[in-house]
Amino acid sequence: MTPSPPSIFNDVIGPVMRGPSSSHCAAAVRIGRLARELMGGRIEHVRMEFDAKGSLAFTHASQGSDMGLFGGLLGWDAQDERLIDSTAAMRAAGIQVELRIGDFGDPRPNTYRLTLKNADESRGMIALSTGGGMIEVIDIDGFPLSLKGDYFETLIYANSQTVGIIGFLEQHAAADDIARHGGTGNCLIQIKTQVPISQGLLAEISTRPGVSGIRTLSPVLPVLSCKAMQVPFSTCAEMMAFNQPINLDLGRLAARYESARGNIREGEVLTRMAEIVRILRRSIAQGIQGTRAENRILGPQSGGFQTALQGGRLLDGGMLNTMILYVSALMEVKSAMGVIVAAPTAGSCGGLPGAVIGAAERMGLSEDHMAHAMLAAGMIGVLICTGSTFAAEVCGCMAECGSGSGMAAAGLVTLAGGSAQQAVDAASMALQNTLGMICDPVANRVEVPCLGKNVLAASNALACANMALAGYDAVIPLDETIAAMDRVGKSLPMELRCTTLGGLSITATSKALEKKLAAGIPRA
Repeated sequence: MTPSPPSIFNDVIGPVMRGPSSSHCAAAVRIGRLARELMGGRIEHVRMEFDAKGSLAFTHASQGSDMGLFGGLLGWDAQDERLIDSTAAMRAAGIQVELRIGDFGDPRPNTYRLTLKNADESRGMIALSTGGGMIEVIDIDGFPLSLKGDYFETLIYANSQTVGIIGFLEQHAAADDIARHGGTGNCLIQIKTQVPISQGLLAEISTRPGVSGIRTLSPVLPVLSCKAMQVPFSTCAEMMAFNQPINLDLGRLAARYESARGNIREGEVLTRMAEIVRILRRSIAQGIQGTRAENRILGPQSGGFQTALQGGRLLDGGMLNTMILYVSALMEVKSAMGVIVAAPTAGSCGGLPGAVIGAAERMGLSEDHMAHAMLAAGMIGVLICTGSTFAAEVCGCMAECGSGSGMAAAGLVTLAGGSAQQAVDAASMALQNTLGMICDPVANRVEVPCLGKNVLAASNALACANMALAGYDAVIPLDETIAAMDRVGKSLPMELRCTTLGGLSITATSKALEKKLAAGIPRA
């Protein structure tokens, strides 16, 4: 089955979540929820296996993978306030946890190998976190497959005695895809549907000769896929050609794209983004008011910045100072396990929304204007994740804060009434400026230098937006810049791609902080 194109609300802006990292925590929640349903909700033992050369071997505890996976196994979602206590909740539920680090040769750095057991059965799952909270299950019980959480999935375990079941399913199940995995012996039949298969049909399937079991898995993404879906464009060049006769701004083009991708009206696309803007504005207010959390590097600093700004003690940065305040507030809420929106990731959750909302408020614009600009930013994100990735484990922080900066630049141009071409040029310039940005979290935490990189993302976005509005030449087209970004990111040494094995991660201060925080000693 042809992979579905990216969705703004699935792949780019979202999920709404708690936790330090979308690729660790939010993705792990989604993987855990699917694993729970694979076991019919009954789990007594789980073995987690991480590759010794991947990212999770070093960061699974500090960046929220354990917390998220446990929450998902308990049936919670990524916004659940109980996530921070998920380890204790697993113990209380009587679920034993085993961890193994080994040489599995996994090509993806964020690979989850899970073995789940209860008194009656044992199941296996291999799943990937692919960036920004997105996932792909690539193996269930030894059967290679692809499951991304954008369908209702029905899994039928069968053997060679099963005759004619594919034909029966094609006739009775309203499926977008039916795939048989396995050889001439045991097999797994995977059915993708947009609504759950009825209980009556499931009961009928279960009585057919050779069927040994059925599992149903619910979607974990907000926008479902469908077989007949066609998006109007998938590259920047195609988008600009599409736009030539109609001359829409980038926000309108984004609404047109997402309407086709999600099979929803363009007005609903704006409504969904406006709700995300409201969530973000509440989080900004919470961050400025002050957050409290144990076991983090940075305490609340946004309130002090606001006081200094209001007292005239800062250099005159115009709307940039408001952006810095809002970026800081969002990053502090993230570190305090408050509700944030991955934009495009949790590690880069401050740059894009802090820039767009800060600028819009200084310009006296409405939440609908903010939502329109965020959609424009989301369209750039779609182009980025089509041609590259949002995973720092794959391409360094240029994939996270760099991407957020390019997206923010396009959003700011749109706020100012600029054209789609100007927005695209601003995005290309911003991405060009951040090529090679490494990911080197201090003390295994997504706080330092992440705060500074998010502020850099917003600052760079503002500069590039103004340059584009003034007619500066981006020189390199956006599609080519994204391709260069992907090549550069994958050329970075493993040590500089969120493994905490290089850069600031291995400074003496970082290592000392890591030991303190692991021992539960607050930073002085």
